[in-house]
Amino acid sequence: MAEPAALRGFATAEGTAAYRARLGGRAAEGHFRIWQGLTLSSIGIGTYLGPEDEATDRAYEAAVRRALELGLNVVDSAVNYRHQRSERSVGAALRALVGEVRIGREDVLLATKGGFLPHTVESYVRAGIVEARDVVADGHCIAPRYLVDQLERSRANLGVETIDVYYVHNPETQLAVVDRPTFLARMRAAFEALEGAVRDGKIRWYGAATWTGFRQPATARDHLSLPELVGLAREVGGDRHHFGMIQLPYNLAMTEAITLANQRIGRVSVPIMQAAEQLGLYVMTSASILQGKLAQNLPAALAQVLEGLRTDAQRALQFVRSTPGVGTALCGMRSLAHVEENARLVGTPPAPSEKLFARA
Repeated sequence: MAEPAALRGFATAEGTAAYRARLGGRAAEGHFRIWQGLTLSSIGIGTYLGPEDEATDRAYEAAVRRALELGLNVVDSAVNYRHQRSERSVGAALRALVGEVRIGREDVLLATKGGFLPHTVESYVRAGIVEARDVVADGHCIAPRYLVDQLERSRANLGVETIDVYYVHNPETQLAVVDRPTFLARMRAAFEALEGAVRDGKIRWYGAATWTGFRQPATARDHLSLPELVGLAREVGGDRHHFGMIQLPYNLAMTEAITLANQRIGRVSVPIMQAAEQLGLYVMTSASILQGKLAQNLPAALAQVLEGLRTDAQRALQFVRSTPGVGTALCGMRSLAHVEENARLVGTPPAPSEKLFARA
């Protein structure tokens, strides 16, 4: 059987605005944020966890489909999530909705990542895709040839011609093995390849999706400097470069994004959230409910601040998306019940930050 044709297009200002308009009064003021003309939901669906089986494939496909129907038009994945199966579930859900004329490709922002090998190092070395010296930590590589290969796999898995955002996945992993000058040279080469992918119409933007890099003190070995990364992007892409988004964990238990002043801009050190705003980058946060750990037993005082919400999962997610500087709060969802629970926030305005941080 022939593979279905790849969906053409990408998220557009007109498409995402039309998506918002179709929700009408079901979407509260503040649920959507504007970036580069795009209307993006303040909550997005992630696809990280779960076994590699058909039942989970179907669960993610149904969850992504329902999320898109309920007002979440940001979908996040990675080529290594469940050995490429999560990307394929995302693609299946999107194709189904487009085929039913329920949604347009231009309505949805698709983000994915490359960096971790979804299969053995030996298989990539034998295929000539990577050289062993480019791989660190038994499975992480940001060499241009590897990223280009992974990008092609992701486009095929998602069934789209163009991916909206392509992240270099946890680039700080490299710093456990290589020195900083070598790391910066590798990142510069990666950005050159990704600027080329933009020119070829394969992606629209690129960025860095991290776990520790943006949350570490500036003196830490694996600390990432956002101004430094933007500087690399300017070197290879000029002032109109396409390094546009970052992703990092942020939640009630991991608040470094707003509390740790580890980004040097000029003579001042500021937290990563403030640095991203000053540099014009959109921020997506991961681990919004810390893989379910913040979905129960939260302090009763938080319920008083975030009134009108029924569950701790909703409160944890509301805290994240209400934080100034957060664009989209990602939350992994592979059950319809969780999608329905979290999507209730579509009709709830974000909490006023002065109220939230005065008492949280």
